Amino acid sequence: MSLLTNVMDHSLDEGYAEAAARRKAAGDGGLPKPLRAKLGLAAGLVLAALVVTVGAAQARIAAPVVAKEREELIDRIDRETESADELEKKVDQLRDDVSARQRAALKSEGGGEQADLVGILSGAIEVHGPGVKLVVDDAKEADSGAGGDARETSGFSDTGRVRDRDMQRVVNGLWQSGAEAIAINGQRLTALSAIRAAGDAILVDNKPLVPPYTVLAVGDGKRLSDRFQDSADGLYLHALQENFDIRTSISVESDLRLPAAPSVIVRTAQPRTEKGTS
Repeated sequence: MSLLTNVMDHSLDEGYAEAAARRKAAGDGGLPKPLRAKLGLAAGLVLAALVVTVGAAQARIAAPVVAKEREELIDRIDRETESADELEKKVDQLRDDVSARQRAALKSEGGGEQADLVGILSGAIEVHGPGVKLVVDDAKEADSGAGGDARETSGFSDTGRVRDRDMQRVVNGLWQSGAEAIAINGQRLTALSAIRAAGDAILVDNKPLVPPYTVLAVGDGKRLSDRFQDSADGLYLHALQENFDIRTSISVESDLRLPAAPSVIVRTAQPRTEKGTS
């Protein structure tokens, strides 16, 4: 009987009792872990919902201000764009007026065919006649991200892009082959024209051009074409096509029209003296 009495009086083992006492002392004797996890998740969701609600309210309050600032910025951009367009039109009108005055001065002072020849060679007047149409374009697989220049240093992957010096050689080759006037993408070249590069873009007289580059050259069409293709610069262009997949095409045209140069700058001048005067 004493054993049964002892079991009933001490139903929980002393080890369990000590463990429960330690957990209670450490503060872990409260809610079960699953319930605590659920309460923590609920509290997090409530906090997140509160943050989203506050943010949405603030965004709703600030929306009219942002929209107003956006409209004002758009209006300002439109006004500045219109102003720039007007100034550009005015510049074009003044440039045309200057070119007309230069052509008139050439005719009145030089007179006759000599004045026309000077105007053609200087690019001051529009010209038309037979010639050659040469189209030069980047390779189909041109890679603008490649570094280095494959045509200068071996070991670099070729970008397949037409370079400024390529166009320089093309233009010089056409001049040497007998071209009387040349234009690239509608940009008339003169003795003072410069073909340069800005990154991957080619500039002609500081105006960027985009491929394909259409070169129009007025001259004796068939002879000009044959002489250019047989020249060193023509062979250079052919080598670009064969080795770097640069796309080119050349054709003889019966009538080409080249615009006058935007402006012809006079660098030096001398007073004209009449015959028989000192």
